[in-house]
Amino acid sequence: MVTVVGGGFAGVEAAWAAATRGEYVRLYEMRPTCETGAHKTHFLAELVCSNSFKSKSSTSPAGQLKLEMLGLGSIVLPTAESHSVPGGEALCVDRDAFASAITETIETHPLIEVVRREFTPAMAQALIDAREILIIATGPLTSKPLGEWIAQVTGREHLYFYDAVSPTVDASTLDMDVVFAQSRYDKGGDDYLNCPFDKDSYQAFVRELVYAERALPHGMSAEDETLEKIKYFAGCTPIEAIAEGGDRSLAFGNFKPVGLIDPRTGRRPYAALQLRPENAGKTLYSLVACQNRLKWGEQKRVFRMVPGLENAEFVRFGVIHRNTYIDSPQALNASLEMRKVPGLFLAGQITGVEGYVESAAMGIYTGICAVQKARGLKQIQPPRASAYGSLISHLQDPTPREFAPMNINWGLFPDPDEPIRDKQVKRDWKLAQARETFEQWKASLGSADAQSA
Repeated sequence: MVTVVGGGFAGVEAAWAAATRGEYVRLYEMRPTCETGAHKTHFLAELVCSNSFKSKSSTSPAGQLKLEMLGLGSIVLPTAESHSVPGGEALCVDRDAFASAITETIETHPLIEVVRREFTPAMAQALIDAREILIIATGPLTSKPLGEWIAQVTGREHLYFYDAVSPTVDASTLDMDVVFAQSRYDKGGDDYLNCPFDKDSYQAFVRELVYAERALPHGMSAEDETLEKIKYFAGCTPIEAIAEGGDRSLAFGNFKPVGLIDPRTGRRPYAALQLRPENAGKTLYSLVACQNRLKWGEQKRVFRMVPGLENAEFVRFGVIHRNTYIDSPQALNASLEMRKVPGLFLAGQITGVEGYVESAAMGIYTGICAVQKARGLKQIQPPRASAYGSLISHLQDPTPREFAPMNINWGLFPDPDEPIRDKQVKRDWKLAQARETFEQWKASLGSADAQSA
């Protein structure tokens, strides 16, 4: 038997993946017995934010991930298609019709038992002690007791309850005629990239930053604003709040140029925004110390004023919000099983992926891995070039950094050995590699399932 905790996207996909492969599943969902404050119904897979499942295009990173999910037997995506509403290029759904259909399909499956009660730490520990398979897919709204238990078994340094994330850009869209590689005082080689400001460009940036339109932290109401201020003292202060402290606050703080020499001028820049690699392949870079509360459109507008970022493509925008997620590279193995607690798997956003589609994808994957574990089979990892392999690579990447949730994007897919300068040609190559290697992986999973039947 496989126990799944959480009836969101990851939870229903994990339960469906295990049950359709012949395993009995007990799925715990605490609603409506215990409410979250974000959900409005008792339905499984209720959408609490947008009703969009991203682009319908099969040639986008999300499109490739969805093709792979369909290949592995997703329940979420076919149901979304059946209950879609007009949304332009995006796959959008009728919230209640979609969630109602998911609920009925899950509750009527002969191998899935849905239990409507809060899952407690004592129940979790009992399953672990009995060497049963447990999948926790409770996402950012994990109950406080269960969150505390996860913190205990993972080590508190590997669990985040608060998320302050800087924007991330695609390295191939940086203007390398302006951006230069150098660590301060040349300590650390060329690990960092630098965007050099002169006085005029710096002052223009700060002016727009201060007056840019801001958003409330995700998941907070206006009444919670005082709680946010408390968190700022823990090192999460938004850069727009720092900039309000004075014209040169950033130049003496987050953007201090000391120890840097702009090769174009041979002098120290007036200020410098540094970029740090987000992955081993250095295809993604985060904007160092640029956590902010600007609306996403404003972030794109303001940060494109930074020298060298005029044409930058953002794969993730900065956020400051409440969240619960694991430092996956340290805490989980490639099957999303807890390194220190065999038999305990995590699925969905709590693993460090972002978005409905990505969370659901990790649910399918964890369900498959749990079945393999339950049957004593060798766990077959997805190929690096596939969309699944690219997400798992992010969750396993040991690159020193502040680990943060990530959507699927081109920067996560591996680059070709021989550089391809044309961006579209390179993306076509990545897509072809993803499709070829995924089909091979799917075939190997099918063979393993047949052998265990």
